[in-house]
Amino acid sequence: MSVRWIQSFIEAQAAELDAATNTQLAYGRDLLDFEGWLDGQGKEFATAAREDIEAYLIHCEAQGLAQSTRARRLSAIKQLYRFTFEEGLRGDNPAIQIKGPGRRKSLPKTLTVEEVDALLAAARTKGRREQDQLRNTCLMELLYATGMRVSELVELPMTAARGDPRMLLIKGKGGKERMVPLSPPARAALAAWLAVRDVAEAEADGKNPHLFASRGKSGHLTRHRFYLLIKELAVAAGVSPAKVTPHTLRHAFATHLLANGADLRSIQTLLGHADVSTTEIYTHVLDERLKELVLEHHPLARKP
Repeated sequence: MSVRWIQSFIEAQAAELDAATNTQLAYGRDLLDFEGWLDGQGKEFATAAREDIEAYLIHCEAQGLAQSTRARRLSAIKQLYRFTFEEGLRGDNPAIQIKGPGRRKSLPKTLTVEEVDALLAAARTKGRREQDQLRNTCLMELLYATGMRVSELVELPMTAARGDPRMLLIKGKGGKERMVPLSPPARAALAAWLAVRDVAEAEADGKNPHLFASRGKSGHLTRHRFYLLIKELAVAAGVSPAKVTPHTLRHAFATHLLANGADLRSIQTLLGHADVSTTEIYTHVLDERLKELVLEHHPLARKP
């Protein structure tokens, strides 16, 4: 019964909320772990009480799981029981009053403007063929110019890029769409990539709808391949690979905008954040930089 509840819940998330595949997989993993623990206690979703859920959270903490992981697992459990209560599968919601460990807000890692410039320069020469270099340049220019999530970038459709667009239509989490302006370098990189991509597609007589097409199962460049690519670019650019991920470029986009006078609401819209509180983390990044600036350059902070 418990597995059927998980399946029904995930199907509802996909149908009603247009939850992304990665989100569905995460829900599934977390709930299967909880189901396995309950089974070891001789219980199941239908009979679990509030005390059982709290005992499971203690078990997770004893395993040494990170605070963010425990918070995510509780979120999945709370959503499952809200669903089962609303669907009449249970007459009560045992998780409704449980408060989780919360999520520790850590400062996002970011890159300097000089480091981003080095990565963009490396993209222009990285690749065996000119076609690869143009694709890599387009990927990096679009990522830094728009602050897209990596999944949004690799899944971009051709229809979003036609006609030398000044604005790019991005489909984000939950199917929400947003418009993000393109910088002149990003537009130039996009036009150059489209020119060679159209020729290659015509020669292959293909009709792949993705901007960054691939012969793989997904039909487009995968997140994993792009993750490896950006590490290769970091090495070529002389930037520590440990600092560079697709998400680091997203953070750099937001941090550099904020440093140059953009307001939080605008950045929230560009990033596709549902809540401005998520965007506020970038103010702390600037606070840290301002603190370093004062300590390094203020006369009173210098050692005698």
